[in-house]
Amino acid sequence: MVKLSDLPLLEGQSLQAYRLVNSKFPPIALFDDVADEDDFEALYQIQAITNPRLQNELGSLELISRNQIPFGIPGCSYATAPFTHVNPAGSRFSNGAFGVLYLADRLDTAIAEVRHHQERYWSNVAGLNYERFVFRGLTVNFSEAGMRDATVLPLSDAIYSPDDYSQSNALGAAAKQTGDAGLRYRSVRSPGNVCWALLTPRRVTSIIQAAHFEMIWSGQMVSVSQIKMLPDR
Repeated sequence: MVKLSDLPLLEGQSLQAYRLVNSKFPPIALFDDVADEDDFEALYQIQAITNPRLQNELGSLELISRNQIPFGIPGCSYATAPFTHVNPAGSRFSNGAFGVLYLADRLDTAIAEVRHHQERYWSNVAGLNYERFVFRGLTVNFSEAGMRDATVLPLSDAIYSPDDYSQSNALGAAAKQTGDAGLRYRSVRSPGNVCWALLTPRRVTSIIQAAHFEMIWSGQMVSVSQIKMLPDR
């Protein structure tokens, strides 16, 4: 098993990356409506009185410290949502106890990663021959500062197992416990490309919606196409 201390610490190069999010999950307005932690607390207390849906929209706020939320940046809600709406089933670098913001070096890489998991999910729904879903394509600017570089490990390492996440979960938990900002790692679904698993949204400086993509489950595979959305009126 790889030790976290064996992975080099990245120095902080500013980069652009990509992410896809399901359009059924709208941005969380409260995160984007405030400039700092004090503004958030004040507005949260006011809205909590009048908006019974607020808790569902914000998710589990106890899972992230307020000082880790990058208030004031474009797309703050996109950066923060994975840490307050945590998938209990887990992911490659989390067993479901904490959130992770996953990014990809190319839009094609992000599509390949999401497509794989969509195909895996829908193939387990008995008798389903068709399903359509729309994803937002996001452009993310962030810094690698404080992240560990797992790309020094070959794709044959256990943390890159296609289906067994036990070793990668352990690595992610170790990075979370020591306060590392995240991990840079090899894309399993798009070999030759790179992904990042951010354990805090503080390294993000902006997230901007760039495109929409339609994914269609045909009963055997997911096809992907970019779609043009009509402007809001």
